[in-house]
Amino acid sequence: MGILYDDVVIISPPQKDGDPTVLTVNCPDKTGLGCDLCRIILLFGLNILRGDVSTDGKWCYIVFWVVGKQRTRWSLLKKRLMEACPSCSSASGISYYRSELQPSKPPDVFLLNFCCHDRKGLLHDVTEVLCELELTIKKVKVSTTPDGKVMDLFFITDTRELLHTKKRKDETIEHLTEILGDAIISIDIELVGPEITACTQASQFLPTAITENAFDLELPDLARSGTLRSDYVSVTMDNTLSPAHTLVQIMCQDHKGLLYDIMRTLKDYNIQISYGRFTTKPRGKCEIDLFIMQADGKKIVDPNKQNSLSSRLRMELFRPLRVAIVSRGPDTELLVANPVELSGKGRPLVFHDITLALKMLGTCIFSAKTGRHVIGDREWEVYRVLLDEGEGLSFPRNKIEEGVWKMLMGWE
Repeated sequence: MGILYDDVVIISPPQKDGDPTVLTVNCPDKTGLGCDLCRIILLFGLNILRGDVSTDGKWCYIVFWVVGKQRTRWSLLKKRLMEACPSCSSASGISYYRSELQPSKPPDVFLLNFCCHDRKGLLHDVTEVLCELELTIKKVKVSTTPDGKVMDLFFITDTRELLHTKKRKDETIEHLTEILGDAIISIDIELVGPEITACTQASQFLPTAITENAFDLELPDLARSGTLRSDYVSVTMDNTLSPAHTLVQIMCQDHKGLLYDIMRTLKDYNIQISYGRFTTKPRGKCEIDLFIMQADGKKIVDPNKQNSLSSRLRMELFRPLRVAIVSRGPDTELLVANPVELSGKGRPLVFHDITLALKMLGTCIFSAKTGRHVIGDREWEVYRVLLDEGEGLSFPRNKIEEGVWKMLMGWE
């Protein structure tokens, strides 16, 4: 017996004001499914209050209790969640769900370039439009000319895979023109060739001074030892409570994308979740219980593997992103870095949140660029934002760093 198309993902609206929306996913299982679903939920700006996962190794049943924006496009969210689910088998003449929407090749990359007169908050307004249109920013280069004009280059992909059509291109330009208003001078979108696409995906190295001075990749001693702090993380493993699974118990401070950070770490380690429960507690505390196994269906009994996974989980939950303010001669640069999944996907909405935080702080952006870089033994997505100090910074440097960090963590 198969499963009907509409039953793969069910979205149950709140029964009363203040209640969460319930997302139910019922489909075949695959390693990393939870990560893929959590990434989509994060992309839509939703916060997961609670989650339950159960699977028999072949079939998966997941429930998320979420809250978020009033303008959330629930029908579109359902479509995106269904696209992430593996195909379901057919069993009769009824039209059963069969996902054929997964792209068979990397999506086309387009170059959005525009020139306009600068103003505060402009970059965030453009980024917000691109997010609402489901256009993913792969790379960006923003610069300001001496006469107050902005030259922006966005390398983007289209989730809907329609940007090659005139209708979709005109729609994008229309929305951007509307938000830019009289400030716009020129705007264009064009498909870029494979040589340009390769440049947007290739790993590069940051100067040693940046990686050593701005980003400490080691877990602080307080977090490693489990010493309590406002953002402490505790990870314990137990092989005695289940004959077939390793129990992972996590206690930590809640933050935006918390469940995604856990799921992407397990996905990178090729770990399967057979049962899991995620709950939020008062004062922003979270408790997570996961019964997991390796890809071969066995427990994690090797102490080295246990220590490696525990250490990585603590690191990813203690500091899922790196934020630093550094001096570049007389200039001030904001650096933000987040680890890239082994699948090549970066964290959603990072650039959106950076620009929103700076807009709220009244801090102008002189230039910005992003790219993939190798730091330590991992690939990172690094955002480098040169702040405009023409009239002096509106806030002290530490306040800017704090404001960006809180926005990224959902503590604004």
